[in-house]
Amino acid sequence: MTITFSVAQNIAKTADIRVIFVCPGKAAAASKAAAAARAGSRETTGARALLRSKGFKGKAGELEVVASEEGHLTAVVGLGEAPTLDDARNSAASLVREIKRHTSVVCLPPDLSSCEADISSWAQAFAEGIVLGNYQFDNYKSKPEPSNLRKVTIVAEKQHATIRRSLAEGARIAEAVCLTRDLVNEPGGTLTPEVLARRTVKMAQNCGLKAEVWSLADIKRQKLGGLLGVNRGSEKPPRFVKLQWNPPGKPKKSIALVGKGVTFDSGGLSLKPWKAMAHMKNDMAGAAAVIGAMSALSEVQPKCRVTGYLPLTDNMTGGDATRVGDVLQIRNKKTVEILNTDAEGRLILADALSLASEDKPDAIVDLATLTGACVVALGDSYAGIMGNDDSWIETVEDAAKVAGERLWPLPLPEDYRKQLDSPVADLANIGSGNGGTITAGLFLSEFVADGIPWVHLDIAGPAFADKVSGVDPKGGTGFGVRTLIELVRQF
Repeated sequence: MTITFSVAQNIAKTADIRVIFVCPGKAAAASKAAAAARAGSRETTGARALLRSKGFKGKAGELEVVASEEGHLTAVVGLGEAPTLDDARNSAASLVREIKRHTSVVCLPPDLSSCEADISSWAQAFAEGIVLGNYQFDNYKSKPEPSNLRKVTIVAEKQHATIRRSLAEGARIAEAVCLTRDLVNEPGGTLTPEVLARRTVKMAQNCGLKAEVWSLADIKRQKLGGLLGVNRGSEKPPRFVKLQWNPPGKPKKSIALVGKGVTFDSGGLSLKPWKAMAHMKNDMAGAAAVIGAMSALSEVQPKCRVTGYLPLTDNMTGGDATRVGDVLQIRNKKTVEILNTDAEGRLILADALSLASEDKPDAIVDLATLTGACVVALGDSYAGIMGNDDSWIETVEDAAKVAGERLWPLPLPEDYRKQLDSPVADLANIGSGNGGTITAGLFLSEFVADGIPWVHLDIAGPAFADKVSGVDPKGGTGFGVRTLIELVRQF
């Protein structure tokens, strides 16, 4: 259910619960505000005494709900010493999970004098956190327990128009993340390549984008050998989707967004063990991130052309599945010896990167749940970033910092390229030693045309969560959407 955000000058008497945000050292002021945030009633000491008795200090992550003598509920949320935009998002997400049984809340913005954020950026991050924290995927629950929250009001003396715009933009960005989460959380047997393509086209029609879908026959005509090779073991035909955002006028710059879209990954004949296969419905999280980010472009209005390239297939074990030792020819005519059919994502990305390069964009970003090695190296909270242009890598990193998504740089040393040498083809699809994330990045670089800045994001760790943390729910997180939106906004 959609949450409505608004701005008011006074606290509404009808709000179910009032919310204030505080930092350490300001908890005394918080307790006073907690009592004062009861429009029309006399100030009492009940709320202040209760906060003191609980030892509330205003540290990041602290949250207490207290009641006044008149029965008014006030949620007091700690932000930490020098709150960041991440603190704003995470505290709002924690708040909404605590109060989602209420239908309306009114919030007093924090004192921002101790941090770099202004009221506009805080409002955007706050709205993102509220919508992201309120997210639930209960499509298959027989007895879902939906959130009751419908209305959030910010109380401010001035800058109402600015705050209102920021709240709307934050909510729209978070809705784009939630779209990606929905796609990632769908079972692989339900969200087939055909279904994902149809849902993407429907999104494009609703969001002012152009969409083009290639069938199996089209993919064969376009000679996408990587995509065809991965799809050989499947009963479900592949799809290739091309999305485009064209801003008003004549854009001077263009950016390509490429997403891995393996709707379920069994590993192919190099079969995964069952535990490794348990979450493989999320192997299309890169494509889902591109879909989610592009769904928000009509709201964000970037001034560059944005094109999405989405190769879609599952990776199964049918009678004619690609064998170990087979050789595939990619769109750019390079040949690949298959040494492991579970290294399939790079094969479909190779075709997509080749196509993107042919369109000659000013820069490319690809996203993929590509390697378990990246999770081993960086854990669940960081995506690996690598590429062929230091300036472009830095630009993407800067966008991720603003968006609140963690990236960590990894190298692409030329001497590692020899691990991909093949005696029968131009290259093999896996390396011969350690550093699997790096050799996967080097493999992808073979399909990016010379002179085009390119960045690869390995999102295998943060794309899917085993527990609730910050703004992330259990399941699909929508990682990468906020970074892509911020990136194209700056581009």
